[in-house]
Amino acid sequence: MENEYKFTSHSEEDTMELAQNIESEKFPNMVICLKGELGSGKTVFVKGFASSLGIDETVTSPTFNLVKEYMNGEMPLYHMDVYRLEDSEDNGASLVDYFSKGGVTIIEWSDIIKGSLPEERLEIKFKVIDEETRVLTLIPSGQVYEDLLSAVL
Repeated sequence: MENEYKFTSHSEEDTMELAQNIESEKFPNMVICLKGELGSGKTVFVKGFASSLGIDETVTSPTFNLVKEYMNGEMPLYHMDVYRLEDSEDNGASLVDYFSKGGVTIIEWSDIIKGSLPEERLEIKFKVIDEETRVLTLIPSGQVYEDLLSAVL
C-alpha cells in the first residue's frame, strides 16, 4: 500500500508554499499529477512551483494547447492540462516523451491519461472544503517521491 500524506491549505499562499517546498527538492524527469475539480487549486500549485523555479512568465492553464513549455527557469517545466483529451493510448502516447526530457512535468487532470503515466510519480489530489480551504492528499509512487515528501512535509 502506498503511503498517503495529507496537507491542509487555508489559502492560495499555503498551496503555493507547498509547491515551492516540493520544487526545492526537484530533479530531472520529475512527474507530478494533479487531480481535483475545477477551481480546486491545481493551477495555483503550478504557479507556485513555476515561480520557485525562477519562471517569470504568467502561468495559466494550457487548456487549449495541452502543453505549455516554460524554458526560462532553472529547469524546463512542462505544464499539461489533458482535460480535453479523450482517454486513448494515442493521446497519452504523444505526451510521454516529455517525461524523459530532463525537466519537470506537471499534469492537470492526469487520470485521463493514467495508462501513459510513468510508474514513479507524485500524485496530488485536491479536495475543496470551503471557499479558502483545501485538503491535498499526496501519494508518492517510488522511493524518490517518498524521500521528497519526507523532506518537505
